Amino acid sequence: MAPERITAFQACAIALAHQAVYPKGASQPALEATRSIIKHLGYVQIDTISVVERAHHHVLWSRNRRYCPSHLKILQDETKIFEYWAHAAAYLPIEDYRMYLPDMQRIRDRCGLWHKANPKIKRHVLARIRDEGPLRSRDFSDHDGGSKEMWHWKPAKVALETLFREGELMVVRREGFEKVFDLRERVLPDWVDTRFPSLQEHADFLIDRYLSANGLGTAFEMTYLRTGVRSVVERRLFELEESEQLIKLQVGDKIYHAKADLMEHSSAFRRHCQARLLSPFDNLLIQRRRLQALFDFDYQLECYMPESKRRYGYFCLPVLWNNRLVARIDCKADRKSRAFLIRNLIFEPDFRISERFRTSLNAELKAFMRFNQCVRLQFDGALNAEVASMLEIGGGKN
Repeated sequence: MAPERITAFQACAIALAHQAVYPKGASQPALEATRSIIKHLGYVQIDTISVVERAHHHVLWSRNRRYCPSHLKILQDETKIFEYWAHAAAYLPIEDYRMYLPDMQRIRDRCGLWHKANPKIKRHVLARIRDEGPLRSRDFSDHDGGSKEMWHWKPAKVALETLFREGELMVVRREGFEKVFDLRERVLPDWVDTRFPSLQEHADFLIDRYLSANGLGTAFEMTYLRTGVRSVVERRLFELEESEQLIKLQVGDKIYHAKADLMEHSSAFRRHCQARLLSPFDNLLIQRRRLQALFDFDYQLECYMPESKRRYGYFCLPVLWNNRLVARIDCKADRKSRAFLIRNLIFEPDFRISERFRTSLNAELKAFMRFNQCVRLQFDGALNAEVASMLEIGGGKN
């Protein structure tokens, strides 16, 4: 079957519609809306950086303006979500638990993570948690005496993280930002399906989850940072297209897969003239190659780069407008002074700033400041005066 050609604008609109960046309205209580978003997206990445609200909170707020950071704790306490590894540490719908059993098995088969856990210490850690209840890494002494570099873990932490990735332990909560672990059998509800999925079931899950959350995609994107599954997914994509459950779409010279009924939904092609500030770890952005292919936006988070090599700033948030990524804003929330600092605002070379955009950006920035518990706007002294003059948030500018 020949691919159906669509424009780059249509492809972006499809991706945005499926990513639910523009909420449709308050049809559910706020907490249930948060749960629905996690189920729809399939995962929400957890991140430690707190220059502005952490990524897991920011991503959910972007899609549910009634979101509160306490929602994640409540949903985890009620075991409606769980922590595990998607392409990175993430909150996941508990209904999807069985589809992560192959990942747990792979960790067991290769005898651990990048750090190798001592089997004796693993047994000791399990015994203490079994006897004492949920424990953190800090509840175990460090007798290693080795390097204290950032990526060096003490033996008990290596054991905890390995047992977690193997599925023997689950995270019951976080204290501060530290994981608290307990035995799987004491955390996982007995109604959760724990049957090991077949290769086809697992491939179908990866395909369906990805297309439901993204609209269109490639086998590479569906298996992003996953080991040993791409060939099975590629075979299933071919079979599902042969049975007309999936179709192919062509955008420029690139071929994507999509669900067969996608083109019947006119809402997938809507234009959204509302500014949105997105987290660098947003599900829409996380795959850099996809982002550049669809949105023609070359984005790299620069906080991990030496300062001398940064082009835009430490923690730039992409700015979405009119179905395009049009700018990057480098900002920081100072919780003590409750000031929101704008360090830099850089527009894409071909973007023309309109009054409608300026008004929408200011409204979004004001909402984001409230979300970060800031009450006033502050500009870096080096910020271009013309750019600074665009950002006029009533009563809050310094």
